[in-house]
Amino acid sequence: MKIRIKFRKWGSMKFIGHLDMMRYFQKVMRRADVDIRYSEGFSPHQIMSFAAPLGVGITSDGEYFDIEVHSTKSSEEMIADMNKTMVDGVEITGYVALPDNAKTAMSIVAAADYVLSYKEGYEVPFSVEEWKTKVDELFTSQKTFTIIKKTKKSEREVDLKPLVYAFDVIEEDGKPAFYINVSTGSVDNIKPELLLASMYEKLGLEYNESAIAIHRKDVYAVDEKSGKKVSLLDLGEEIK
Repeated sequence: MKIRIKFRKWGSMKFIGHLDMMRYFQKVMRRADVDIRYSEGFSPHQIMSFAAPLGVGITSDGEYFDIEVHSTKSSEEMIADMNKTMVDGVEITGYVALPDNAKTAMSIVAAADYVLSYKEGYEVPFSVEEWKTKVDELFTSQKTFTIIKKTKKSEREVDLKPLVYAFDVIEEDGKPAFYINVSTGSVDNIKPELLLASMYEKLGLEYNESAIAIHRKDVYAVDEKSGKKVSLLDLGEEIK
């Protein structure tokens, strides 16, 4: 049976990297007596795959991994059993059964949404209304939003406009914050901070990544039936 698990990550756990989180959840499976399936061969390992790795320093309410099990209790019982083993900063929030022919979460990720907000003690260059005007003038009303995307080996020109599905200025604790929904996955993977940093550059401002807190809200796939983006958890069914 294929299972999809959703969890959230906050506090000091945001500094734990992807590989260490994988090892952590392998231990959780054993401690919570999850009847997980193992691969065959000389070096059996738990059948487990994660959706979209989260960058170090980012908090999230929408992280996912898939497992295969021989048997399972109800979703409610499994969530409770696993959360009993959790450290502060990680919590299981969803556990659903997937169809036998379901693709892995990693292979179907299409988008993710984030909130980027200013940390305490750092300068905020514009008010909420001023930021709304800037975003509308430089991004929303434009047909393209071209940047230079740099990697370790090269740099190339990229139009972010078709890869950004939402870019809105919101208010959070009396200060401006940014709701950003971007393309995510193996083909076009856009980091939300790249968009904000590019806005700063076009405005002639220096972008300080230390000033911005990044929180991932959820991760989405495209539903094959409706063609709409849906949360990865919505592709499974709760076990009663």
